[in-house]
Amino acid sequence: MPVKNEALKIKACIEGILAQTVPVNEIIVVDSGSADGTLEILELFPQVQVFKIPSSEFNHGLTRNLGVSMATGEFVILTVGDAQPANEFWIEELLKGFLDENVVAVCGQQIVPHHKDKNPVDWFRPVSQPKLKRWQYSLAEFEVLDPVMKKAVCSWDDVTAMYRRNILSKIPFQKTPYCEDAIWAREAVMNGHAIVYNPAARVYHYHNEDADFSFKRCFTTIFMQYRYFGLMPQKPQMPFLAKLRMVKLLAKSLLPNVNAMLKWHRYNTQNFNARKNAFFAFMEARKKGEDELDNLHTQLCGKPPVPLKTL
Repeated sequence: MPVKNEALKIKACIEGILAQTVPVNEIIVVDSGSADGTLEILELFPQVQVFKIPSSEFNHGLTRNLGVSMATGEFVILTVGDAQPANEFWIEELLKGFLDENVVAVCGQQIVPHHKDKNPVDWFRPVSQPKLKRWQYSLAEFEVLDPVMKKAVCSWDDVTAMYRRNILSKIPFQKTPYCEDAIWAREAVMNGHAIVYNPAARVYHYHNEDADFSFKRCFTTIFMQYRYFGLMPQKPQMPFLAKLRMVKLLAKSLLPNVNAMLKWHRYNTQNFNARKNAFFAFMEARKKGEDELDNLHTQLCGKPPVPLKTL
Protein backbone atom coordinates (compact mmCIF):
# COMPACT_ATOMS: atom_id res chain seq x y z
CA MET A 1 0.00 0.00 0.00
CA PRO A 2 1.24 3.50 -0.82
CA VAL A 3 1.01 5.76 2.23
CA LYS A 4 1.59 9.38 3.18
CA ASN A 5 0.34 10.99 6.41
CA GLU A 6 -2.35 8.46 7.30
CA ALA A 7 -1.97 8.55 11.09
CA LEU A 8 -5.73 8.96 11.52
CA LYS A 9 -6.57 5.68 9.78
CA ILE A 10 -3.51 3.48 9.30
CA LYS A 11 -3.93 1.58 12.59
CA ALA A 12 -7.50 0.52 11.73
CA CYS A 13 -6.33 -0.43 8.24
CA ILE A 14 -3.55 -2.73 9.49
CA GLU A 15 -5.67 -4.24 12.26
CA GLY A 16 -8.43 -4.99 9.75
CA ILE A 17 -5.97 -6.77 7.48
CA LEU A 18 -4.55 -8.84 10.34
CA ALA A 19 -8.06 -9.84 11.47
CA GLN A 20 -8.88 -11.59 8.19
CA THR A 21 -9.92 -15.26 7.99
CA VAL A 22 -7.06 -15.71 5.50
CA PRO A 23 -3.68 -15.11 7.17
CA VAL A 24 -1.49 -12.36 5.72
CA ASN A 25 2.23 -13.17 5.45
CA GLU A 26 3.54 -9.68 4.78
CA ILE A 27 2.29 -6.10 4.63
CA ILE A 28 4.42 -3.86 2.44
CA VAL A 29 4.06 -0.11 2.87
CA VAL A 30 5.73 2.36 0.53
CA ASP A 31 5.80 5.65 2.42
CA SER A 32 6.39 8.89 0.51
CA GLY A 33 7.24 11.31 3.28
CA SER A 34 4.86 10.85 6.22
CA ALA A 35 5.45 13.38 8.99
CA ASP A 36 2.32 12.98 11.14
CA GLY A 37 3.12 9.89 13.21
CA THR A 38 2.19 7.30 10.56
CA LEU A 39 5.64 5.67 10.65
CA GLU A 40 5.58 5.42 14.44
CA ILE A 41 2.22 3.65 14.31
CA LEU A 42 3.48 1.21 11.68
CA GLU A 43 6.39 0.28 13.94
CA LEU A 44 3.85 -1.30 16.31
CA PHE A 45 3.18 -4.08 13.77
CA PRO A 46 6.02 -6.59 13.17
CA GLN A 47 4.25 -7.85 10.01
CA VAL A 48 4.73 -4.47 8.31
CA GLN A 49 7.73 -3.68 6.13
CA VAL A 50 8.15 0.03 5.39
CA PHE A 51 10.07 1.30 2.39
CA LYS A 52 10.60 5.05 2.17
CA ILE A 53 10.74 7.14 -0.97
CA PRO A 54 10.88 10.94 -1.42
CA SER A 55 7.48 12.50 -1.99
CA SER A 56 8.77 13.83 -5.31
CA GLU A 57 9.20 10.25 -6.55
CA PHE A 58 5.63 9.15 -5.83
CA ASN A 59 3.66 8.00 -8.85
CA HIS A 60 0.44 6.01 -8.74
CA GLY A 61 1.72 3.39 -11.16
CA LEU A 62 5.45 3.19 -10.47
CA THR A 63 5.14 3.32 -6.68
CA ARG A 64 2.83 0.32 -6.77
CA ASN A 65 5.28 -1.52 -9.02
CA LEU A 66 7.97 -0.87 -6.41
CA GLY A 67 5.86 -2.37 -3.64
CA VAL A 68 4.92 -5.40 -5.74
CA SER A 69 8.59 -6.03 -6.57
CA MET A 70 9.24 -6.55 -2.85
CA ALA A 71 6.39 -9.01 -2.34
CA THR A 72 6.97 -12.76 -2.10
CA GLY A 73 3.47 -14.26 -2.08
CA GLU A 74 1.68 -15.97 -4.94
CA PHE A 75 -1.09 -13.38 -4.59
CA VAL A 76 -0.69 -9.66 -3.99
CA ILE A 77 -3.40 -7.35 -2.67
CA LEU A 78 -3.32 -3.62 -3.35
CA THR A 79 -5.05 -1.18 -1.04
CA VAL A 80 -4.37 2.22 0.57
CA GLY A 81 -3.59 3.38 4.06
CA ASP A 82 -6.94 5.09 4.70
CA ALA A 83 -9.05 2.09 3.67
CA GLN A 84 -10.34 -0.53 6.10
CA PRO A 85 -11.73 -4.01 5.38
CA ALA A 86 -15.48 -3.95 5.96
CA ASN A 87 -15.32 -7.36 7.64
CA GLU A 88 -13.01 -10.32 8.25
CA PHE A 89 -13.96 -11.95 4.93
CA TRP A 90 -12.45 -9.33 2.61
CA ILE A 91 -9.47 -11.42 1.47
CA GLU A 92 -11.56 -14.58 1.40
CA GLU A 93 -13.98 -12.89 -0.99
CA LEU A 94 -11.16 -11.67 -3.23
CA LEU A 95 -9.80 -15.22 -3.47
CA LYS A 96 -13.23 -16.52 -4.47
CA GLY A 97 -12.91 -14.58 -7.69
CA PHE A 98 -10.09 -16.75 -9.02
CA LEU A 99 -12.55 -19.05 -10.75
CA ASP A 100 -10.00 -20.58 -13.13
CA GLU A 101 -6.39 -20.28 -14.24
CA ASN A 102 -7.25 -17.58 -16.80
CA VAL A 103 -8.29 -15.15 -14.06
CA VAL A 104 -5.31 -12.93 -13.24
CA ALA A 105 -6.92 -10.45 -10.86
CA VAL A 106 -10.03 -9.80 -8.78
CA CYS A 107 -11.48 -6.42 -7.80
CA GLY A 108 -13.77 -5.64 -4.88
CA GLN A 109 -15.91 -2.65 -3.93
CA GLN A 110 -15.42 0.57 -1.99
CA ILE A 111 -18.26 1.49 0.36
CA VAL A 112 -19.01 4.42 2.67
CA PRO A 113 -19.98 3.71 6.28
CA HIS A 114 -22.95 5.44 7.91
CA HIS A 115 -20.88 8.00 9.81
CA LYS A 116 -22.13 11.52 10.39
CA ASP A 117 -18.81 13.03 9.23
CA LYS A 118 -19.26 11.42 5.80
CA ASN A 119 -21.65 12.49 3.05
CA PRO A 120 -24.97 10.72 3.76
CA VAL A 121 -25.79 10.72 0.03
CA ASP A 122 -22.85 8.33 -0.44
CA TRP A 123 -23.63 6.01 2.46
CA PHE A 124 -23.67 2.36 1.43
CA ARG A 125 -27.23 1.20 0.78
CA PRO A 126 -27.14 -2.17 -1.03
CA VAL A 127 -30.19 -3.09 -3.10
CA SER A 128 -29.18 -6.60 -4.19
CA GLN A 129 -26.88 -9.46 -3.30
CA PRO A 130 -23.33 -9.15 -4.70
CA LYS A 131 -22.51 -11.43 -7.64
CA LEU A 132 -19.25 -12.37 -9.32
CA LYS A 133 -18.72 -10.92 -12.78
CA ARG A 134 -16.02 -12.35 -15.06
CA TRP A 135 -14.73 -10.53 -18.17
CA GLN A 136 -12.52 -11.99 -20.88
CA TYR A 137 -12.13 -11.03 -24.55
CA SER A 138 -9.78 -11.52 -27.43
CA LEU A 139 -8.06 -8.35 -28.59
CA ALA A 140 -10.36 -8.17 -31.64
CA GLU A 141 -13.45 -8.63 -29.47
CA PHE A 142 -12.38 -5.94 -27.02
CA GLU A 143 -11.52 -3.40 -29.70
CA VAL A 144 -15.02 -3.50 -31.20
CA LEU A 145 -16.75 -2.88 -27.86
CA ASP A 146 -18.36 0.53 -27.56
CA PRO A 147 -16.64 3.00 -25.19
CA VAL A 148 -19.28 2.64 -22.47
CA MET A 149 -18.74 -1.12 -22.37
CA LYS A 150 -14.95 -0.76 -22.39
CA LYS A 151 -15.20 1.53 -19.39
CA ALA A 152 -17.51 -0.93 -17.59
CA VAL A 153 -15.13 -3.82 -18.19
CA CYS A 154 -12.14 -1.81 -16.94
CA SER A 155 -13.67 0.01 -13.96
CA TRP A 156 -10.87 -1.37 -11.82
CA ASP A 157 -10.04 -0.19 -8.30
CA ASP A 158 -6.69 -0.59 -6.56
CA VAL A 159 -8.21 0.29 -3.21
CA THR A 160 -9.42 -3.32 -3.10
CA ALA A 161 -7.83 -5.62 -5.68
CA MET A 162 -5.92 -8.91 -5.68
CA TYR A 163 -3.48 -10.06 -8.38
CA ARG A 164 -1.44 -13.08 -9.26
CA ARG A 165 2.00 -11.68 -8.53
CA ASN A 166 3.55 -13.16 -11.66
CA ILE A 167 1.10 -11.25 -13.89
CA LEU A 168 2.27 -7.93 -12.43
CA SER A 169 5.83 -8.74 -13.52
CA LYS A 170 4.55 -9.26 -17.07
CA ILE A 171 2.05 -6.38 -17.10
CA PRO A 172 3.29 -3.75 -14.63
CA PHE A 173 1.45 -0.52 -13.91
CA GLN A 174 2.18 2.39 -16.20
CA LYS A 175 3.72 5.66 -15.09
CA THR A 176 0.66 7.83 -14.64
CA PRO A 177 -0.61 10.46 -12.19
CA TYR A 178 -4.04 8.82 -12.05
CA CYS A 179 -6.17 5.84 -13.16
CA GLU A 180 -3.30 3.34 -13.05
CA ASP A 181 -5.84 0.66 -12.09
CA ALA A 182 -8.22 1.13 -15.04
CA ILE A 183 -5.27 1.41 -17.45
CA TRP A 184 -3.86 -1.84 -16.07
CA ALA A 185 -7.21 -3.63 -16.45
CA ARG A 186 -7.37 -2.50 -20.07
CA GLU A 187 -3.90 -3.89 -20.75
CA ALA A 188 -4.73 -7.19 -19.04
CA VAL A 189 -7.95 -7.66 -21.01
CA MET A 190 -6.29 -6.68 -24.31
CA ASN A 191 -3.73 -9.40 -23.65
CA GLY A 192 -6.49 -12.00 -23.40
CA HIS A 193 -6.55 -12.43 -19.63
CA ALA A 194 -9.70 -12.75 -17.53
CA ILE A 195 -10.51 -10.32 -14.72
CA VAL A 196 -13.25 -10.71 -12.11
CA TYR A 197 -15.28 -8.32 -10.00
CA ASN A 198 -16.57 -9.49 -6.62
CA PRO A 199 -18.46 -6.63 -4.91
CA ALA A 200 -18.63 -8.72 -1.72
CA ALA A 201 -14.92 -7.92 -1.17
CA ARG A 202 -15.62 -4.59 0.47
CA VAL A 203 -13.52 -1.92 2.11
CA TYR A 204 -14.55 1.28 3.81
CA HIS A 205 -12.96 4.23 2.04
CA TYR A 206 -14.03 7.84 1.87
CA HIS A 207 -12.67 11.34 1.27
CA ASN A 208 -14.41 14.61 1.91
CA GLU A 209 -13.92 16.76 -1.19
CA ASP A 210 -13.68 20.48 -1.55
CA ALA A 211 -14.56 22.10 -4.87
CA ASP A 212 -10.96 22.10 -6.11
CA PHE A 213 -10.49 18.39 -5.39
CA SER A 214 -13.82 17.51 -7.03
CA PHE A 215 -12.98 19.57 -10.11
CA LYS A 216 -9.52 18.04 -10.59
CA ARG A 217 -10.63 14.49 -9.85
CA CYS A 218 -13.52 14.76 -12.29
CA PHE A 219 -11.39 16.39 -14.97
CA THR A 220 -8.63 13.78 -14.83
CA THR A 221 -11.18 10.94 -14.73
CA ILE A 222 -13.02 12.07 -17.85
CA PHE A 223 -9.70 12.86 -19.55
CA MET A 224 -8.35 9.34 -18.88
CA GLN A 225 -11.60 7.68 -19.94
CA TYR A 226 -11.50 9.68 -23.16
CA ARG A 227 -7.86 8.86 -23.84
CA TYR A 228 -7.97 5.14 -23.05
CA PHE A 229 -11.54 4.14 -23.88
CA GLY A 230 -12.67 6.79 -26.34
CA LEU A 231 -15.51 7.72 -24.00
CA MET A 232 -16.96 11.20 -24.36
CA PRO A 233 -18.22 12.62 -21.06
CA GLN A 234 -21.86 13.39 -20.44
CA LYS A 235 -22.78 16.74 -18.94
CA PRO A 236 -23.60 16.25 -15.25
CA GLN A 237 -27.33 16.63 -14.65
CA MET A 238 -29.34 17.13 -11.48
CA PRO A 239 -33.00 17.17 -12.47
CA PHE A 240 -35.72 18.01 -10.01
CA LEU A 241 -36.34 14.38 -8.99
CA ALA A 242 -32.64 13.90 -8.25
CA LYS A 243 -32.63 17.02 -6.08
CA LEU A 244 -35.73 15.79 -4.28
CA ARG A 245 -34.16 12.37 -3.71
CA MET A 246 -31.06 14.03 -2.25
CA VAL A 247 -33.17 16.09 0.16
CA LYS A 248 -35.12 12.98 1.21
CA LEU A 249 -31.92 11.02 1.83
CA LEU A 250 -30.49 13.83 3.92
CA ALA A 251 -33.69 14.20 5.89
CA LYS A 252 -33.97 10.47 6.54
CA SER A 253 -30.33 10.27 7.61
CA LEU A 254 -29.92 13.44 9.64
CA LEU A 255 -33.20 14.81 11.00
CA PRO A 256 -33.80 16.46 13.41
CA ASN A 257 -30.35 18.02 12.87
CA VAL A 258 -31.32 20.68 10.33
CA ASN A 259 -27.88 22.31 10.39
CA ALA A 260 -26.27 19.03 9.32
CA MET A 261 -28.83 18.70 6.53
CA LEU A 262 -28.00 22.17 5.25
CA LYS A 263 -24.27 21.52 5.52
CA TRP A 264 -24.40 18.34 3.41
CA HIS A 265 -26.85 19.90 0.96
CA ARG A 266 -24.31 22.69 0.33
CA TYR A 267 -21.53 20.12 0.09
CA ASN A 268 -23.32 18.07 -2.57
CA THR A 269 -24.39 21.14 -4.54
CA GLN A 270 -20.86 22.55 -4.46
CA ASN A 271 -19.31 19.31 -5.72
CA PHE A 272 -21.94 18.88 -8.40
CA ASN A 273 -21.08 22.35 -9.69
CA ALA A 274 -17.38 21.48 -9.61
CA ARG A 275 -17.99 18.35 -11.71
CA LYS A 276 -20.05 20.39 -14.16
CA ASN A 277 -17.25 22.93 -14.43
CA ALA A 278 -14.78 20.12 -15.12
CA PHE A 279 -17.00 18.89 -17.95
CA PHE A 280 -17.14 22.35 -19.55
CA ALA A 281 -13.38 22.82 -19.15
CA PHE A 282 -12.76 19.48 -20.87
CA MET A 283 -15.11 20.24 -23.75
CA GLU A 284 -13.70 23.74 -24.32
CA ALA A 285 -10.12 22.46 -24.34
CA ARG A 286 -11.00 19.63 -26.72
CA LYS A 287 -12.52 22.13 -29.16
CA LYS A 288 -9.11 23.81 -29.37
CA GLY A 289 -7.37 20.53 -30.21
CA GLU A 290 -5.83 17.47 -28.62
CA ASP A 291 -2.61 19.31 -27.73
CA GLU A 292 -4.57 21.95 -25.84
CA LEU A 293 -6.45 19.21 -23.98
CA ASP A 294 -3.22 17.44 -23.05
CA ASN A 295 -1.65 20.69 -21.87
CA LEU A 296 -4.64 21.59 -19.71
CA HIS A 297 -4.67 18.15 -18.11
CA THR A 298 -0.97 18.42 -17.33
CA GLN A 299 -1.50 21.90 -15.90
CA LEU A 300 -4.45 20.89 -13.72
CA CYS A 301 -3.69 17.28 -12.88
CA GLY A 302 0.02 16.69 -13.45
CA LYS A 303 0.03 15.75 -9.81
CA PRO A 304 -2.88 13.78 -8.32
CA PRO A 305 -5.33 15.86 -6.28
CA VAL A 306 -4.76 15.59 -2.55
CA PRO A 307 -7.88 14.56 -0.62
CA LEU A 308 -8.95 16.17 2.62
CA LYS A 309 -8.20 14.07 5.69
CA THR A 310 -11.20 12.79 7.65
CA LEU A 311 -11.53 10.87 10.88
